[in-house]
Amino acid sequence: MLKIFKQYRPNQIARYVKNYFRGRLFIMGVGAFEFDCGRLLPAKSHDLKALSALTEVNKEIQLLAAEAY
Repeated sequence: MLKIFKQYRPNQIARYVKNYFRGRLFIMGVGAFEFDCGRLLPAKSHDLKALSALTEVNKEIQLLAAEAY
């Protein structure tokens, strides 16, 4: 299943990735991503905008995990 986010909101995307654990998503204006084990995986293209979004969302996932404990 592919989830499409119309706006780039790192916290919202992080919550989605953390809840569904494995799948694919698309962020308008950024690109497509796959996630596994509750983390975004690097895309095939090395677009700087996509890589910075990936880093920011993964940091948000770490913050959510830290709040859980």
